[in-house]
Parts: sequence; C-alpha cells; structure tokens
Amino acid sequence: MLSISVEEFLFWKKKQLSKGGDQQSFAVLLDCIGGLPTSDLNLISIKPEGKLYLKQNLEFLESIWNEHLLKCCPIQYLCGITFWRDLKLKVSNKVLIPRSETELIVDIVFNLFRKSEKLFFAELGTGSGAISIALALAYPFSEGVATDIDQDALEVAIKNYMNSSKQSNLKFYCGNWWSPLESFKGKLDLAISNPPYIPKNTYEKLPKEVKNFEPKLALLGGEDGLKHIKEIIQKAPLFLKERGWLILENHFDQGEKVRQLLIKNKFTSIEIVKDLSGIGRFTIGRYK
Repeated sequence: MLSISVEEFLFWKKKQLSKGGDQQSFAVLLDCIGGLPTSDLNLISIKPEGKLYLKQNLEFLESIWNEHLLKCCPIQYLCGITFWRDLKLKVSNKVLIPRSETELIVDIVFNLFRKSEKLFFAELGTGSGAISIALALAYPFSEGVATDIDQDALEVAIKNYMNSSKQSNLKFYCGNWWSPLESFKGKLDLAISNPPYIPKNTYEKLPKEVKNFEPKLALLGGEDGLKHIKEIIQKAPLFLKERGWLILENHFDQGEKVRQLLIKNKFTSIEIVKDLSGIGRFTIGRYK
C-alpha cells in the first residue's frame, strides 16, 4: 500500500476531474484500482488531513483516467470491475455493463415472492450474471438457471457467481433464449430477462462510449427494438408453471407495446413498473 497525504491526493483528484469525466466514474477507478472505497473518499473530503493508503500510485491511476477520457472507453471495462447492488462484478467487453436502473428487477421479485420460498427461476441473456446471482443469494432455498448465447459472456457470469457465492443453486447454459431449457418446460415459477431492446435507429445514435465498446449483441433489438422481447413472450407459456411470472426490462417507450404482447399471449396481472426516473422500464405479467 502506498502512503500519500490527503491534501496531495485531493489536489490531484481536483486536477483529474478538471480534465473531464464524472465523479461516479472517478469513484469506480479509485475503488477498483486504487483500493479507496467511496465511503472513505467521502470521509476524507469532510476531514482533509492526515494520510491515506492506495494500492496503486497516482501516475498509474492517472494513466487509466486519461485513457478513459481520450478513448471514451467505459471506466468499468478499463478496471475490469463494476458495482451492482451489493455485488462486485467482473466485466469485459463481452458483457453489457449492468445498469443501476436494472437493480429494480430484483426488488420487483422481492415484491412477488417471499425470500423463504423455494423458487425455480430462469434468467434469459444473463450477461455478467448480475440479476441471477443477486436472486440466487437472496433466495438460498431456490434453484436458478441462467442462459446466454455467448460462451464468453457465460464465462464471465460463472466467475462472478463463484466469486460472490459459496452456494450451488445457480446453473448456466449456453444458447439462445429458451433453447437450452427444453428439459424445464412447465417448471418455472419465474422468468426474467433484460434483453436487447434498442431500436435500430436509436442504436445508430447511441453515445460512442456505449456503441463503440459495449456488445452490439446485447443492445440491438431489431428494427423496432421488440424482436427478442416478442420471441421471449411467445415461448414463455411453454416454460412457466401455471400462474408463473415473467419480468422484462424494456426501452423507455415500449411498455404499452410489451403489455399488449403479454395480453395476446394469455398473460394476466400485467403491470408496467416505473424506474426511479418515472420511466416505464419494466413490464411484468402472470401466465393465466
């Protein structure tokens, strides 16, 4: 660990942020690479005296920050780590960086099922594994399966599960949406997906830090953004138990269209759930 005065560190921090970027990304860099948690960072800002200890020197941290600013590469990819709910997850450019708004999916599940229940759940398109791992930890008596079409993404998810849990209640399968789960037809209490839902025209206009670095496979949802959502909904009745739940994340303006697709496929108790910004980010329904 490298010792540095708080005064010197705060001067250096101010200089880095004056170049551009945002406080949140800088905090990720300091935590993941510097070994300085955000809670400690807040504390030294209030009491700027004494010394602090870093895992890496300021020159190395500055080189990563400069690369982030110069290339617009997400800081999470440069660090190889991101934080999501109470998880510390490995990420690479093979997986989407899990968004903070997606954390609400887990809260939706908490509203539907008691933590003591024995669920059998599936996540389609798991990416880094964030949602499935959070649920496997929160529901220790349950069993979960998670799929992804990309074996490289699955390797990231498996590592994250092994790093986050000593349990063995989550299994991973490679394949497109429902296809690896043929042996689980009619057995699921819950299915969840945050599929690619960005319409083609919107995808072309995405910020370069997203479009140039995050996997297109995990973002592009066809012409109208609903290509994958339609497939998931249409096949869900084959895999869900009677009165099983389906939870989908969708684009900010797709809630009503997704609701109609659920109605068409005999779902009931349908609800569009808003995120913390008041946007209809999730659509949920119960099969019959």
